[in-house]
Amino acid sequence: MQNQFTHINQDGKANMVDVTDKNVTERQAIAEAFIEMAPETLALIVDGNHHKGDVFATARIAGIMAAKKTSDIIPLCHPLALTKVEVELTAEPESNRVRIQSLCKLSGKTGVEMEALTAVSVAALTIYDMCKAVQKDMIISQVKLLEKTGGKSGHFKVSN
Repeated sequence: MQNQFTHINQDGKANMVDVTDKNVTERQAIAEAFIEMAPETLALIVDGNHHKGDVFATARIAGIMAAKKTSDIIPLCHPLALTKVEVELTAEPESNRVRIQSLCKLSGKTGVEMEALTAVSVAALTIYDMCKAVQKDMIISQVKLLEKTGGKSGHFKVSN
């Protein structure tokens, strides 16, 4: 059987997927994003010399808050009672970038991929926002789902 879009009904109209009859399972998703910048901008962040304060701490909180609000900004996402959200930021000076990774987890009837992707996206946007006065040509890239577990579709992991 060919995969079909789940958010489009048989009449071609967008709809929220009915998860009423789905089983509650433990679900987890890991996502990743990168933001590239000049070495001087990265040094400001890493050395804690940015005039707006701790860029990583602010981006981490923004990512966590965004994961919790995903259903408010992605129209057909279900509101979820997340039980864990982590956002890790790692400076990679050899590549002049920051690696952002999120983990979202819950026991529920639908997956947390969108929450994990939203977390890394908003964390990257927060870094951009805090650093745009210093550098406007930063590049946010490679936003992707790395892994998901749980639910009917089972385990998915990006192969390197």
